[in-house]
Amino acid sequence: MNYSIGIAGAGIGGLTAAALLAKQGHQVAVFDQFDTPKPVGSGLVIQPVGQDVLSQIGALDAALATGRPITRMAGHEVDSGRSVLDVTYNLNHPAFFGLAIHRGALFQAILDAAKHAGARLKPDAKVLEAKHQLIETDKDQHGPFDLIIDATGAGSPLSPLLSKPLPYGALWATVDWPYETGLPDNELRQAYRKASRMIGAMPIGKPELNGPEKATIFWSLPCNGLKSWQSAGLQRWKDEAIALWPEIAPFVDQIQTPADMTFAQYSHGTLRRPYGAGIVHIGDAAHRASPQLGQGANMAMLDALAIAKAIQSAPLSDVGQLYAKARRLHVGIYQAMSAAFTPQYQSNSNALPILRDRILFPLSRIHPIPRILSTLVCGTMVKPIGKLQ
Repeated sequence: MNYSIGIAGAGIGGLTAAALLAKQGHQVAVFDQFDTPKPVGSGLVIQPVGQDVLSQIGALDAALATGRPITRMAGHEVDSGRSVLDVTYNLNHPAFFGLAIHRGALFQAILDAAKHAGARLKPDAKVLEAKHQLIETDKDQHGPFDLIIDATGAGSPLSPLLSKPLPYGALWATVDWPYETGLPDNELRQAYRKASRMIGAMPIGKPELNGPEKATIFWSLPCNGLKSWQSAGLQRWKDEAIALWPEIAPFVDQIQTPADMTFAQYSHGTLRRPYGAGIVHIGDAAHRASPQLGQGANMAMLDALAIAKAIQSAPLSDVGQLYAKARRLHVGIYQAMSAAFTPQYQSNSNALPILRDRILFPLSRIHPIPRILSTLVCGTMVKPIGKLQ
């Protein structure tokens, strides 16, 4: 049976849902506040579980053409020189890798897939409310829809989720990949001082096929420290970053103004019931966490896939409950892991970095923990989508 489905939000999760459901033959309309749908953010990693979803909507080849495969995530503590993070992708599956990609390039690949599948985009339509199977925007009412999917993200006006703000966020920027760097172009690298300072660099391929290779850099910052960072001046930050990690110099030297960097704030929380009468919530509208494990966009894509599978296998009245049940274990495990890991790398704690460096990291080198950590970053620690029954 084919349904009329309204999707609020044209981000990664919303467009993935649009592509999957339009491909099934449903009438899909996607509402977004921008005049032209566009992504927000810099680089991210699509894990093997997310790559599988891209394959199912026909967007993987386009993503592979612009992204950069990474095989390892590694980090060190600058004062001790100790390795404190070292996770390899292919310990369990030789073909597994992370796909580091600019959010804009990923967005375009999924947008093209959604359009090709037949989804209709409704731009310049800021979603305000959803009730009685209608989507209300700042300009009109639309519907009725058989099902509404809330993919409006962390600031969702439709979701009842009250998440807890995290004390640390990060400044992000996209720069050219400097070929004079000694950093490998197939790894995400980070440097830390305790847990209060963190800087990282990640190759993200070519957002434009004929353009230069790019990198994403990020700098951990307390949320209440943004104004101080801005007032201190850019050169002071550059000096601090290079003193912390000299190898980052050719990356940060490309930053010309504070406007070249975007500050992202994070929060943590999960809806116990990510659905209501005629509506389901996906992605950050349903569960939010720090990006420390690199799972955010992947989670939204898996939510979209779970809904598509539920619609294929059950009456529409049961879809919300089946979706929630199918995703509960995977989301719960990764939310718990994020809550446990994030303060070890982003916090003011003096004790947690000692625990990380002297106990947890050495333990992580002992079999079988490296293989377990590999499944963690790949998104396969537990089955991403449980039984739909």
